[in-house]
Amino acid sequence: MRHRPLLLRVALAALLLAGIGAARSAEPPLPAAATSASSTSASSTSASSTSASSTSAHAAPASAPAGSLDERIQALKSDVIALNRDLMVLEEELLFPPGTQVAIFVSMDVGKLFALDSVQITLDDKPVANHLYTPREVEALHRGGVQRLYLGNLRSGEHRLVALFTGRGPHERDYRRGATLSFDKRTEPKYIELRIEDSMARLQPEFRVKVWQ
Repeated sequence: MRHRPLLLRVALAALLLAGIGAARSAEPPLPAAATSASSTSASSTSASSTSASSTSAHAAPASAPAGSLDERIQALKSDVIALNRDLMVLEEELLFPPGTQVAIFVSMDVGKLFALDSVQITLDDKPVANHLYTPREVEALHRGGVQRLYLGNLRSGEHRLVALFTGRGPHERDYRRGATLSFDKRTEPKYIELRIEDSMARLQPEFRVKVWQ
């Protein structure tokens, strides 16, 4: 995890240097008319004005490479973003191989009966995640967002997950509820969703734990 900033800086520097160097090397040399105009002006004033007019006729196209350089830099920025994404995927594959990987997500359905403040997760009686939510994060969950709250490794076998939700329930009262799940971790990745739902029949929030198949 701690090597990511170094990898990204090296990759970014290499891409930018290579791209900018290539863009600059592609720029055309100074038009020959400009060189002749400079030498001619030293020997004769009348010849200088003639050469200057000739130089200005040929100098206009020289501004084109600047736009080309900007386009190349923008393309390099896009390449760096794609490289960053690929590095993150590779890092996760190395740190959390499929055989031991477990991921826990949080989602919310409607959420009118419960205002989420925090979620705490323990695996096999060991705390692994504790998140305090901002109003913006809660709003994103209300809009259908899914948050990955935890990503880690578990050995094969039986495990027990406990999720503790705190917030404000109906009538603005403090609310604290838990949900548990016992599951068998095998050789494939395990994805678990903690879902907060409104039970309109009971007028109470419900907390469900679902294993993705």
